Amino acid sequence: MGGSSKATATEIEVAGHTVRLSSPDRVIFPGRGFTKADVFHYYLAVGDGIMRALRDRPTTLQRFPEGIEGEMFFQKRVPTRGVPPWVRTAKISFPSGRSADELCPADLAHVAWAAQMGTIVFHPWPVRAADVDRPDELRVDLDPQPGTDFADAATAAGEVRALLAELGATGWPKTSGGRGVHVYLRIEPRWTFTEVRRATIALARELERRRPDLVTTAWWKEERGRRVFVDYNQMARDRTIACAYSLRANARATVSTPVTWDELPDIEPDDFDLRSVPARLAERGDPHAGIDDAPFDITPLLQWAERDASAGQGDMPYPPDHPKMPGEPKRVQPSRAKREADEKPI
Repeated sequence: MGGSSKATATEIEVAGHTVRLSSPDRVIFPGRGFTKADVFHYYLAVGDGIMRALRDRPTTLQRFPEGIEGEMFFQKRVPTRGVPPWVRTAKISFPSGRSADELCPADLAHVAWAAQMGTIVFHPWPVRAADVDRPDELRVDLDPQPGTDFADAATAAGEVRALLAELGATGWPKTSGGRGVHVYLRIEPRWTFTEVRRATIALARELERRRPDLVTTAWWKEERGRRVFVDYNQMARDRTIACAYSLRANARATVSTPVTWDELPDIEPDDFDLRSVPARLAERGDPHAGIDDAPFDITPLLQWAERDASAGQGDMPYPPDHPKMPGEPKRVQPSRAKREADEKPI
C-alpha cells in the first residue's frame, strides 16, 4: 500500500484555476516509486492529448487514494460538497434508469483536480455533454484471448484499418495500456447507443468473416478459441474504456497511448509509461491530433447490420448487468444451454 506523506500541500495554477496538491510524496506505484506528484504532473504534461480525449465528455473516475495496491473504487457521481465551484458536470442516465452528475472536463484543471483526488484511470463516455444519448465515438476494442498477444491484436487492428478504408473512414489506433489495441472512429452524433452498438457488431462480424483464423465476435469465452475478441459491448450504454493518455493501474504505470498505423506492428506496449509518454508527446506530437476533423456517417455499417439480420444474424448478448433488450438472444452459456436441453424430459 502506498505510504502517506506529511509534505506540505501546494497550490498550482492550471488552466486559470488554482488546484491543490496534497500528500505529493505519497507512493502511488510502488514498483516504480512513482508518487502522487508524479501522477499529477504527468497529467499536466500530456494536457493537450488527454483533453482531446476528455473534453466535454462525462467521465467515470477510477480512484486509488492510497496507491494502486490500496482500495480502488469507480466514482460516477461528483460529490455535492468540497468541490471547486468551477468543476463542470454532465447528467447521464444508466441502463437501470438511474442518473448521475459525472465529471465533465472543460479544461485541464478538471483532470488535475481528479488526479489530486487519487484518480489514476479516466473512463470517458463516448458522448459529449451537448447530447449524452448520441455517441460521437465508435470504439473497437481488440482483446487478445489466451494463446494470443499484443502482436495479434495489432494485426487485427490492421484489418480494421483496411475495412474502414473501404468505407472511406479513418480509424485512430492506441494501445490499451495492456495487451490489447483500441481503434477509435469519430462519428456524427446522430444515432443512439443501440444503433452504434449494432454498427459495431456489423463491423466485427465482417472482420470475422474475412479473418476467421484471427478474429472472433463470440461473447462466450468457451467459443472464442485462440483469437482476438472484438468486444462489441464496449459500445453498450455505460461501458467505458480508459481514454488516450490515461495511466493504467498496473505495476509498470503504463499508458493507453495513441500511435500511428505505421508504428503499431513494431511497438511494445510496456514501452509507453508515465515516464516515457510525456517526452514522446513533446517530441512527436499527438498521433490523434486529427481525430475530430472528419466524422464518419455510419449508415453503411447499419446497412450491413440489416443485411446480417436478414441472413439470420440478429442482435448479440449484452453484458450481464445490462437490462434485457428487445431482440436480444438468451444470455445463456452455450454449453449450459446444450446441457439443459439434453436433460429436458422428452
